[in-house]
Amino acid sequence: MQLHITAIYPTLAALLIGLCVLGSAPSLAQAVDPGVRQAPADNGPPPPLAGLTADELAFFQDGLARFSSVKVVVSATGDNSGLGPRFNSNQCSSCHLQPFIGGTSPPVNPLLAVASADGATNTVPWFLTQNGPIREARFVASNGVPDGGVHNVFVITNRSDAGSCNRAQPDFAPAGNGLTGQGGNRHPNAHLGGNTNRSANDGTITRFGWKAQNKSLLLFAGEAYNVEMGISNQLFPQERDETPSCQGGIGKHRGGYRRRRIGH
Repeated sequence: MQLHITAIYPTLAALLIGLCVLGSAPSLAQAVDPGVRQAPADNGPPPPLAGLTADELAFFQDGLARFSSVKVVVSATGDNSGLGPRFNSNQCSSCHLQPFIGGTSPPVNPLLAVASADGATNTVPWFLTQNGPIREARFVASNGVPDGGVHNVFVITNRSDAGSCNRAQPDFAPAGNGLTGQGGNRHPNAHLGGNTNRSANDGTITRFGWKAQNKSLLLFAGEAYNVEMGISNQLFPQERDETPSCQGGIGKHRGGYRRRRIGH
């Protein structure tokens, strides 16, 4: 019996190898990247969860409207969520649109248009391209001091609604050669590594954000409003740039918080 099994194994192996060779050659020759998959719901409104109550659905629709609204320095509707002096985009859904609002980056980068919206004169950084990914700028070091934080790519200077605000846009040096550093700045980190991020309050592992640095989605939303659009709120009450002439005329405190805030 053992002799029969020993004879079967080489035969089976040879047969499988032959089939793989015969089947793989045409497959490799015909392989085609289908690109981004399409679905009927693409670019439409995001569907709410099934079974929501009337109040929950209204809450969802209100959040969707806020997520989709384009922010300006001084809001005509008086919702006090004016665009901050420094920002990355003027709309949450500009960066979260694929396959529908709330998703990931769209195929065409919206930040090139944001750079000059309403008369702004921002220079588009080298790392933002028409059909490339949406990116943030994090500095490894600032003035020789370790950094790692987000540095907004745009300012409201020269926008039609910015008044006398005049802030300088960061000077983003070109990347140059990633290996030699010629023609630009060479990234000092040659490897990936890291540790778990933990909440300073209770020591538990944080889960939300670019580096899972936030404990909750509420904290992440407050940080995103402040970091991405420069809008202060109950969780982050300070402006990212507190130049008095750049507060849009609504820089006074009310109830201990800036008037630019999330919700009511």
